[in-house]
Amino acid sequence: MAQQEINIRKILPIGLVFVAIIFIVVFWSRMTVTVDAGHAGVIFRLLGGGIDTTQTYNEGFHFISPLNKMVIYETRQQEIAEEMNVLSSNGLEISVDVSAWYKPEYAKLGLLHSKIGQDYLRRVVVPSLRASARSVIGRYTPEQIYSTKRDVIQVEIYEEAKNILDNKYVDLTQILIRSIILPPTIKSAIESKLKQEQES
Repeated sequence: MAQQEINIRKILPIGLVFVAIIFIVVFWSRMTVTVDAGHAGVIFRLLGGGIDTTQTYNEGFHFISPLNKMVIYETRQQEIAEEMNVLSSNGLEISVDVSAWYKPEYAKLGLLHSKIGQDYLRRVVVPSLRASARSVIGRYTPEQIYSTKRDVIQVEIYEEAKNILDNKYVDLTQILIRSIILPPTIKSAIESKLKQEQES
């Protein structure tokens, strides 16, 4: 009996170490997360209230509970280009190609994930860009859009879209109008009018 007790005392620590090693091997991929450069993560706690909106995880190597899941977001500046048809103040359809530079707000990444989700580009960035472009361009005539007011329009679209996105945890850094395409007859009429003004 004393011999059995000695054997159990020897085997028990070895068994516990073996079980711990098996546990670590099985759950290692769930317990470790690498956040790449230009990215950040938020934790979803299965048993602890869902998304942790108070902490954002930096780039690097992190240990987490095997019951939790880390959701990774790119935090570098990104670009979306949108081509859309909009109406001018007199109802003429104009084709506009607009780019937006944006990134998620680092400190509010948990709120972004909780309230909007990973598809925030489709859910809030693109709709705000489209709505702002339509609203602003609708205030101007084709002549103003094509010639004199392009920079003003760009700034106004930026300001309107930024106001929308500030409440959606997305940082809009720039709006660029890449091209404005008017119907050929209107474009040639505007160009000839501008040429006449320059000649006189």
